[in-house]
Amino acid sequence: MTKARLLRLSVVLVSVFMILLIIVYWDNVGTAHFYLHTSFSRPHSSGAIPGITAGEGWETLPDVDEFLAKLLSSTLKQNGSIPRKTEQQLVQGSSKPVVSNLEENVRGYDWSVHSDRNSLDQEKLQTERQRTLREFCGNSSLTFPTKERSFDDIPNYELNHLIVDDRHGIIYCYVPKVACTNWKRVMIVLSESLLDHGVPYRNPLDIPREHVHNTSTHLTFNKFWRRYGKFSRHLMKIKLKKYTKFLFVRDPFVRLISAFRSKFELENEEFYQRFAIPMLKLYSNRTNLPTSVREAFETGLRVSFSDFIQYLLDPRTEKMVPFNEHWRQIYRLCHPCQIDYDFIGKLETLDEDAAYLLQLLKVDRLLHFPPSYRNRTASSWEENWFAKIPLAWRQQLYKLYEADFVLFGYPKPENLLKD
Repeated sequence: MTKARLLRLSVVLVSVFMILLIIVYWDNVGTAHFYLHTSFSRPHSSGAIPGITAGEGWETLPDVDEFLAKLLSSTLKQNGSIPRKTEQQLVQGSSKPVVSNLEENVRGYDWSVHSDRNSLDQEKLQTERQRTLREFCGNSSLTFPTKERSFDDIPNYELNHLIVDDRHGIIYCYVPKVACTNWKRVMIVLSESLLDHGVPYRNPLDIPREHVHNTSTHLTFNKFWRRYGKFSRHLMKIKLKKYTKFLFVRDPFVRLISAFRSKFELENEEFYQRFAIPMLKLYSNRTNLPTSVREAFETGLRVSFSDFIQYLLDPRTEKMVPFNEHWRQIYRLCHPCQIDYDFIGKLETLDEDAAYLLQLLKVDRLLHFPPSYRNRTASSWEENWFAKIPLAWRQQLYKLYEADFVLFGYPKPENLLKD
């Protein structure tokens, strides 16, 4: 009898210890804000935990998920009386990043004021974009690597583009060269993850560019393992069920041109050392290359667009190291067939999509989306940029990015793929 009592006591003590341990993990990232939800949150009864629809309650989740859900429920009750900050409409400041004339020419900043345009039926547009995505994710006629794997099969390091805002219940998958700098700024303001003299930033444009791309600034799915250990995947799934998930995409070929321009037409020491030097050696038969990008530019030595395309098509490239995020396919960055995104925005309709999304998230009183870049790298440029690229290369390049074209509803560039 004594042994049985000791065993029961041991089980109770271990359980209490585990609960305390998890609470410590929770407090580490401010998960007390987990109860905040957006207009996308699914309807729930007064006795249920937000984010779970009728018919798919917590009893359908694994035991660990159920345990975490109950723990969350108790945390919500404890924090229910905490007053929220009063929302204030923030006026856009006049601060602008300082840029050189060359950077202005390549990036194409646009500081003009954009009026709200309601010409597009945004709700209908979103329905169509999501329908297209779901249709081709389930269509066997479209095949591409990683399509058939489950969310559990995705390695943690491939989840680093999923930025989480626990304060407002938002998950954003950022795609480089698709206004991601400004969307990261928005996420920093919403999550209050970066302070300026002890005060959270309120105006996205006040956040310096170097801070925006500092990985320590953002809470991403890839960081969950370090914070939650074996509970990481369970928490990811809970947040994917509850939070509003969005991404912005762009015509794949235009995105490639934009990536080439910003990384190889501007003096970028990192990209010169990591990519330009190997490209010049492999595809331009250059030797005795300058040791710095400044020296190379002064002598007129630059990577050509043709060199860049050869690099993308070279089978050795992926064997040495996965594509850099600036030209990696969107389906590899954001996993749209494994994650059910609530909102799909496009750079081509950025102003309308951004305004509509902020309204749906009910944060449009907190901030406005920063002025966008003029679309200097436009679709109409494709023919000029690809004019000197052999037809066979263009066709191979399309196959490499075909999934992004199809999943996100971009038309096949027939004019580039035929004689």
